[in-house]
Amino acid sequence: MDVIPENAYKWQFIENKIREITGEFGVSEVRTPVFEHTELFQRGVGDTTDVVEKEMYTFNDKGDRSITLRPEGTAGAVRLFIEHGLFNNPMPIKTYYFTSCYRYEKPQAGRLREFHQFGVEYFGTQSPTADAEIMELVMLLYKRLGLKGLSLNINSIGCPVCRKEYNEKLKDYLRQNYDNLCDTCKSRFDRNPMRILDCKSPVCKDIVKGAPLLIDNICSECSDHFEKVKKYLEAAGLEYSIDPYIVRGLDYYTKTVFEVIAQNKNSNNTICGGGRYDGLVEELGGSSTPACGFALGMERLLLTLEEQEIEIPDTTNVKLYIGSMGEQCSFFAHKLTHQLRGEGLSVECDHLGRGVKAQLKYANKIKAEYTLVLGEDEISTGKGKLKNMADGIETVVDINAQDILNHINQEEV
Repeated sequence: MDVIPENAYKWQFIENKIREITGEFGVSEVRTPVFEHTELFQRGVGDTTDVVEKEMYTFNDKGDRSITLRPEGTAGAVRLFIEHGLFNNPMPIKTYYFTSCYRYEKPQAGRLREFHQFGVEYFGTQSPTADAEIMELVMLLYKRLGLKGLSLNINSIGCPVCRKEYNEKLKDYLRQNYDNLCDTCKSRFDRNPMRILDCKSPVCKDIVKGAPLLIDNICSECSDHFEKVKKYLEAAGLEYSIDPYIVRGLDYYTKTVFEVIAQNKNSNNTICGGGRYDGLVEELGGSSTPACGFALGMERLLLTLEEQEIEIPDTTNVKLYIGSMGEQCSFFAHKLTHQLRGEGLSVECDHLGRGVKAQLKYANKIKAEYTLVLGEDEISTGKGKLKNMADGIETVVDINAQDILNHINQEEV
C-alpha cells in the first residue's frame, strides 16, 4: 500500500503516540524480517487456520527452502525471543513492533493483502496482571487518539487439558447438525471444532447458538486466572463485557482472549485482538515460557478514526520559508536555510528559480508559519522582515540564524 506525503503525517502521529505509551509501560521495540521459514507459521499460527491454509504467501527460494512472507507478528517475535536468548534476561520481557504483514485474501475496506500491524508481546509471566496490562495499554492508546464507542470483550478459552474435554462435548453437539455445516466447518469438525464457533456463515452461526460454552467448561485453574483478570481490569477502571464466542483465529491462544470493537455509524469492526499463548514459545523450540500479547491493524485504525471524524493534527508544517530575489540572494538564502536547520528549525527555500510572488504562493501552500524574503536591500543592510503568516504581522530582524531563531522562539512562548 502506498502512503503519500499528504497522509504520512497521520501514520507518524499514531506511531509517535504508540512510542509514547509503550515508553510509559516500559515496553521496548523489536524488529523482525519480512520473511521466515514456512514451518514457523505452520507450527506457531496453526496449520488448521485460514491464515495457513488459504492466505499465506509461500514460495521456495534458490536453495529450495520454503519461505513465507509474515502473515502476522507474534510468531516472528517468539522466534526472535528464542533465537537471541532473551529468556536469559530479567523477566518479564515486554516488546512491541510495527510490522508489515501479507495475506492473500479479498481486499476490502480495512483489509488489504499488504497491511501493517502494531503489536505487543509480553514474555515470562503467567500472572493475570499481564493480561490486564496489555488491555490497559491498548485502551489507553485509543483514549488518547480520541476514539469513542469502544467495547472491550473478553473470554477464556482454557488450557489444552480442559479444551480437549470441551472439544468432545462440542463435537457431540455439532454432530446432530453436521450435514448443515458449511464445507469449511465440516473440514474443521475433527481437526479444530472450536473454529466452527467463529464461522461467519449465517447457518453455522445459528447452529452454534445452542452449543455448550467453553467458559462454562474450563478447569479450576483457568477459571481462577480469568476471575483475577477481571478484577485487575476493574481495579484499572476498565469496563468490559464477556463474550463466550470469542475464540480468535489463531491456534496458539490459551486462557485469556479479547477483542476491541469499534461501534461506528454503519458497522461494528474488530480493531484489536489478542490474549495469552502460554504454549507457543515451547512449541517453537524454546523452553516453557508463558506469554501474552495483542495486535491491531494500522489501516483499520486509521479508517476508524476517519469514520469517527477524528482529525489528526498535521505537525509537519514548515516553520519558515526564506524567499529570494535573484541568484546572489539565492546563495545567501540557501546558506541561511542550512544554518537554521542546523539549529533544529524546519526551513525551506526556493529550488525552482521562481519569482517572489510564486515563492510566497508556494510558502502558503506548504503552510509555512513564517516567511522572510531576501533581496539586495536586505542583504546590504543585514535587516529583513519576518512575517507571521497567521496574523500578517511583520517584525524587523537581523539576517542571521540566531536572531531569526530568537524571534520565532519568543513568539512561540
